[in-house]
Amino acid sequence: MLSRRDVLQVALAAAAVAGWPGAARSQGRAARQDDLLQFRAKGQVTLLHMADCHAQLKPIYYREPSINLGVGEANGLPPHLTGTALLERFGIDAGSWGAYALASVDFERLAHDYGRVGGIDRMATLVKAIRGERGAERTLLIDGGDALQGSYTALQSRGGDMVRVIEALGVDTTTGHWEFTLGAKRVSELFGDVNARGGAGVDFLAGNVVETDFREPVFRAWRMYERGGVRIAVIGQAFPYTSVANPGWLVPAWSFGIREETVRRHVTAARAAGADLVVLNSHNGFDVDRKLAQRVEGIDVILTAHTHDALPAPIKVRRTLLVASGSHGKFLSRLDLEVKDRGIADFEYALIPVLSDAVAPDPDMAALVEEIRSPHEAMLSTELARTDHLLYRRGNFGGTLDDLICTALIEERDADLSFSPGFRWGASLLPGQAITWDDVYNATAMTYPNVYRVTMRGNAIKAILEDVADNLFNADPYYQQGGDMVRTGGLGYTINVDQPIGRRIQDMTLVKTGHPIEPARDYIVAGWASVQEGTQGPPVWDLVTRYLQRRQVVVPAPLAPVKVVRG
Repeated sequence: MLSRRDVLQVALAAAAVAGWPGAARSQGRAARQDDLLQFRAKGQVTLLHMADCHAQLKPIYYREPSINLGVGEANGLPPHLTGTALLERFGIDAGSWGAYALASVDFERLAHDYGRVGGIDRMATLVKAIRGERGAERTLLIDGGDALQGSYTALQSRGGDMVRVIEALGVDTTTGHWEFTLGAKRVSELFGDVNARGGAGVDFLAGNVVETDFREPVFRAWRMYERGGVRIAVIGQAFPYTSVANPGWLVPAWSFGIREETVRRHVTAARAAGADLVVLNSHNGFDVDRKLAQRVEGIDVILTAHTHDALPAPIKVRRTLLVASGSHGKFLSRLDLEVKDRGIADFEYALIPVLSDAVAPDPDMAALVEEIRSPHEAMLSTELARTDHLLYRRGNFGGTLDDLICTALIEERDADLSFSPGFRWGASLLPGQAITWDDVYNATAMTYPNVYRVTMRGNAIKAILEDVADNLFNADPYYQQGGDMVRTGGLGYTINVDQPIGRRIQDMTLVKTGHPIEPARDYIVAGWASVQEGTQGPPVWDLVTRYLQRRQVVVPAPLAPVKVVRG
C-alpha cells in the first residue's frame, strides 16, 4: 500500500528535478513564449497531454479552487493542496506567473498582471513548437476527454466544431465523458465502435464501456503507436460513472465502470503484443487513478483527467507516473521519456501554462476558430449585465458564479431554495467585466438544461445532500464520482466530510427565515441538470439571462452558509 511519505517524497523529488521552467524566477515580470517552452529534452519519446478543455476556443480567465479536500489516505496529499500550501509544496514564488496559473491566491490582481489563459490557437502554437523541436515522429498528443461540451458552438454543432479543432490540432487519441451526453447515436457517428472508425479522424479509446446485454466492448480499448522507435500502447478509460452522474437514458445500451480487471487484462495484452511503454489515458479522476496505480501492475504512465487537477510535477505510485494537466485549455503537459528494457529509465516533465498574452496565436487555428464562431459572434458577445465582483465556479462547496445561478433559480422560479450541480467547468469573470451570452453558455451549455420546480420534503433534501456528499467524499476512491458538492441557494448546512453517509449533513437552515429545515415540511425547490428523462422547464441559460437583464449590475448574492468540519 502506498504510504503518505512515499507520495510526498516523490512529489517533492519530481518538483525539484523537473521543476516548472521559469516559475520560480518569474515574479515581477510577464512570461514570454520562450519561457513557457523552456525544457531539457530527454529520451526517445515526448507525450503531450491536454484534458477537460470543455470546448473553450477563446482565451478566458480561470480561477483554481481555494478548497479541494481529500479524504481517507488522500487527505493532505496532492492534488488536495490549494493556495499557499500548494505553492510552498512545489517551490513556486507567490506573485509569479506560475502562482497565477496554479493557485487562487491574489487571483484578481494577478489576472490583471498576466491576462487570460487558454485559447486553442495558443495551444496549437505550443504543440507545433514542441513537434518542431522534437519531430513529429517522436511526439504523441493525447486528449483526456471532455473536449466536445461546454460552449454554445459545441452545443449547436453537437460536438462537431470541437472534432474539427482536435483534428486540426493533431490529437492522436482521446476518450470520453461529457461526450456521451450527446447521445449514443451521435457518439457513434463521430467515433465509431470497436469494429470501425467514425467520422472523426481521431482514435477514440474506451475499454471500460460495454454493451449492457452481452458485455461486449463498444469501443476499441487500446492501440499501439510507435514513436522514436518505442512501441507505445495507449489504453483508453472513459468516465466510469457516466450513466449515473449523467443521464443514463442518453446511452441506454452501454454500461460503464472502473473495471479494474479489464484494465489489467488490457495491460497484459499490450505487453504481450510487444509494448515497450503502457499509457492509460484515463478519465477516472485523480484519486481513482492513484488507487488503480497501486493495484494494477505494468502501467508506466497514467494521464489522469476529470477532476481538473493541475500539478506541476508527476506523482509516482509504485512504478507509475500520474500526470494531471488541468482543464479549459489552460495547460499543456509535456512528458519526455527515456525508455529502456520496456520501462521508464528517466523522464523530464513540464506543466506548461497557456498564458494567452505570452503565446502568439497560430494563424491556421485562429482562422478555424473564427470560422466556427463568426456566425454566432454578434449574439455571443451581447452584453447582458456587468459584475461588480469576481465570478468563479471552482471549489468543493461553492463559487460566486454558482451563487448567481442559484439566486436566479429562486427568483425566476419563485422557490424557497435551489440546487445547482457541482460542475467544475465554466470560466471566471473579473470585477467590472461584462457578462455576455458567451459567458452564460460557458457555464450552462449541455443537452439536459431544463429548470425544474418541485415540492420536496425536508428529509428528502437532506437525503440528496448526503448522497452527493458520499459521491464526493467516500473514503474509498472507487466510490467517488468526482465533481464538486451540489450548490445550494437559500439553504445553509454543516458538513463533516469524514463521517459516513447519513451522518455528514447537519443543521440545515432555510436562509430567508433563519429557521431549521423541518424533515416533514414541504419546500419549493428549483434546480437544473436533472438526470431524469422528460424533466420539464425552461433551459437554464434563458432563465439566468432574464435574471441578468433585469439586474444589469450583478452584486454578490446572499451566501447560503456551508460550514465544514472534520473528524
